[in-house]
Amino acid sequence: MPTYRTTAVDAVHNDEELRLNIDLLEERRECASIREVKAKSQMTKYYNARVRGVTFRPGDFVYHSNDASHAVAEGKLGPKWEGPYEVTEALEDGAYILWSMDGMILPRTWNIANLKKCYL
Repeated sequence: MPTYRTTAVDAVHNDEELRLNIDLLEERRECASIREVKAKSQMTKYYNARVRGVTFRPGDFVYHSNDASHAVAEGKLGPKWEGPYEVTEALEDGAYILWSMDGMILPRTWNIANLKKCYL
């Protein structure tokens, strides 16, 4: 039993329409990529307006995250930060070497994400 869809199709006209759709597809992709770049730039602008850049200099005192070091495991009521420690050297990409108050250098470098300013 033929349906309207199969009887109304015109093979020559259908091929032309498919070619036109392919041409329009490239245009839609270009428009989508333009919208994507615009949305990303807006998100970057929003983030940069609100982010607070934190850097430490040698001689600053900081706390480091207990989650990063796993030194004290007292459950959810345990301390979240350890310290204070003194920054001895600032490496690149937000890495720091810390000096404890006992006079020992901590055995690894610490990322800025795991440090918090200590106000003594």
